[in-house]
Amino acid sequence: MTPVPARAAPAAADPWSRPTPRRVRAIRDRLRTVYGRPIAPPHGRPLDELILTVLSQSTNDRNRDVAYLRLTEAFPTWEAVRDAPNAAVEEAIRPGGISKVKSKRIQDILRAIGEPLSLDDLATRSVPEAQAILCALPGVGRKTAGCVLCFAFGMQDIPVDTHVSRVGSRLHLLRPKAGFEEMHDDMIRLTPPGEALELHVNLLRHGRRTCHARTPDCPGCALRRMCPERQA
Repeated sequence: MTPVPARAAPAAADPWSRPTPRRVRAIRDRLRTVYGRPIAPPHGRPLDELILTVLSQSTNDRNRDVAYLRLTEAFPTWEAVRDAPNAAVEEAIRPGGISKVKSKRIQDILRAIGEPLSLDDLATRSVPEAQAILCALPGVGRKTAGCVLCFAFGMQDIPVDTHVSRVGSRLHLLRPKAGFEEMHDDMIRLTPPGEALELHVNLLRHGRRTCHARTPDCPGCALRRMCPERQA
């Protein structure tokens, strides 16, 4: 008699499941008790926000702001930045770090936008349309696009940086080990309407102050009881 092949053991169930709206609201409310409700009305300057976000890459806020201030003091308009010798732009933004890369990226972006040198019409687009326009620019990804849409226009897009992705994954708001594209899409889906800026800022604050990459302060964490990844 031919032996019956043994059945494969069933795969282990995925411990992660999408968070319910109730759980998202509970985490939002707990973050509010610790960090308050950040208020930053849309400033309506998408091109400024785009350049500022490029300067923020791989540096801290202080160095970013110094580089941005030096750039805007050295050049009266973005057209002037676009048309300047690259060496002059690089020198202006040197305090922000990796200035050689950033100076080229900034000028490439400004040239790719074309004439008129403006992103103001993004305000008339849907979020997916505006994302596609921004992500077609050289070196612009979903996080940078999210900063522009969220902070300049108040759109329902939420930038997922390293802090937001780390805290969101540990809280199981996001699927652990998900790619950044998936994380951005999921953050848009789970964020209550009109609260993209609040959730981004408070998750970022929590990542900087408590939920550190290597040594999270789990015993002192205000979200400890809500966190599936908490450490003893």
